[in-house]
Parts: sequence; C-alpha cells; structure tokens
Amino acid sequence: MIPPSLLLAATASVVSLLSAVPTIAFISPSVLHPVDISSRRGCPKAWGSISHTSRDGNACRTKILPRRSYLAANPDEGVETDVSRKIGIIIAGAPASGKGTQCESIVRDYGVIHLSTGDMLRAAVAAGSPVGKSAKDYMDAGKLVPDEVIIGVVKDRLSEADCQSDGWLLDGFPRTPGQAEALAAAGVTADCFIFLNVPDSVLVERVVGRRTDPDTGKIYHMKFSPPEDPEVRARLVQRSDDTEEKVVVRLEQFHANVEAVRGYYKDVAVTIDGTSSPVNVAEEINTAVKGKLLEA
Repeated sequence: MIPPSLLLAATASVVSLLSAVPTIAFISPSVLHPVDISSRRGCPKAWGSISHTSRDGNACRTKILPRRSYLAANPDEGVETDVSRKIGIIIAGAPASGKGTQCESIVRDYGVIHLSTGDMLRAAVAAGSPVGKSAKDYMDAGKLVPDEVIIGVVKDRLSEADCQSDGWLLDGFPRTPGQAEALAAAGVTADCFIFLNVPDSVLVERVVGRRTDPDTGKIYHMKFSPPEDPEVRARLVQRSDDTEEKVVVRLEQFHANVEAVRGYYKDVAVTIDGTSSPVNVAEEINTAVKGKLLEA
C-alpha cells in the first residue's frame, strides 16, 4: 500500500511538470489572418497563420497555412472558387525562365499538386501501370515516349485522389500543339495558363552561367548567385547542354511550339514578365490566377 502522503506528493509533481510544458489549445479558424513573410522566406505574401498562446502565457511559433486553407476559413477575403472546387493550372516558359521557382510559390499559395512529365513517367513505370509499362518499353529502347502514352500517364495521374481533391499544376506540359489537342480530347481543362515571358538574351545568360554542385545537387549561377564557399565553387560543374550553342537550339524548339500551345488556352492565358524579381513575378502570378478564377 502506497502511503497517501506519497501519492499526493507525486500528483503535485506531475501537475507542476505539466504546467511548465507549453501546450497548444484548439484554435478556431476565426483567428486566421494574412501575414507578410516575404522578408524572411523570400516569397510573396502568405495567406494565413495561426497564432496561439502557450500555457505559461508566451506566444508560440506562428504556423503558415496554404492559401486554400486560409480562404476556406475566410471566404470573404479571397476568391471563393479557390476552395469550392479543384484548381487546374498550367505553367509554360523557356529553359531558365524561372518555372521551378514559381511552381514552388504556386504550390505553397494554392496547395495544388505539382506535376512534371518526367516525375509522372518515372512514377508510372515504378507503379507498373499499363501506360507505365508501355512508357518503359520505349524508354528501355532509347526511344522518345509518344504523345499518346504521355497523355495516358498524365490523365491517369490527374485522376488520382490528391489531384482530384487539391487540384494540380502542370509544369511545362503540354509542350506541343499535338499534346495540347490530346489533353483537350481527354477532357482535361485548365483554369489558368501562365506563360513566363523572358527575352532570349536573358535566358542565354541565365543558362550558360548555371553550375551544379555534384555533392549536393544545388544549382548556382556564377553571376547572380555564386557560392560563397571557395571549396564549393571549385567543385561546381556545368551541364553538357548548358552551353550557348545548345540553349539556342532548345529555345528555337520552344518558340516553334509555344504560340500554338497558348492558342489552345487563349481564354485562360496570362503572360507574366519573367525578368522581374522572383517575389514580384509570384505576386503577378497570384493576381492573374485570382483574376481567372473570378472569370470562371
């Protein structure tokens, strides 16, 4: 039998310990408010945060929420269609136009699923789906995967639960008029088609200055964002296709198709100046997407 005095002492110790540990209470959506985190994350205005207080009265860390979550709780402060249905966005741009950076911002702001054809093909092959097996046959033979197979991979991926519930962002696809036509025939439509417009001279400068750290995979630019560490700088390598001669060829191929592709999405297309800072470009994209959603 444990003496009552020891039980009381033990209970008092536990209560004391619990009172010293910050705990998070349930926070109602009404405390959500927009916050500007551009100064500390290098990105445009976030769309929501939760502020709460710990047991000892000190403020706990702010949590940034996706824009979709913020608008769900505060429909009067945004575009209600953002949360009433899934969103479909396509982003197009030449090599080095900044698509990768802007895709990160779009995913963060809208909570959509980022999709690139390379990732989708690899996932389909790994899953062993019928279109994945077909794609593998072409890839193993060193052949280009035909449009009908790629469209099948894309259509299958868009039908998955996360894309159906959260919406999607197609990165650099469709690339050709044939792909755009096949996508439309498959019943895939977009709410907004974003074109990042950057002059070829700027693109060439961006590409030829790129270097990759083989140890970490991080990409630097020798003019715009060189590494500070001399050891890192010394081991940087240039991709074989990041030469001026090869990037000019890639740009010619891009320009040969992009206008025709934009024609398939003329009602939802927006052109964004990609020469501005990443933060400004992201803000312009955000405004454009909201505008297209209001028109829908």
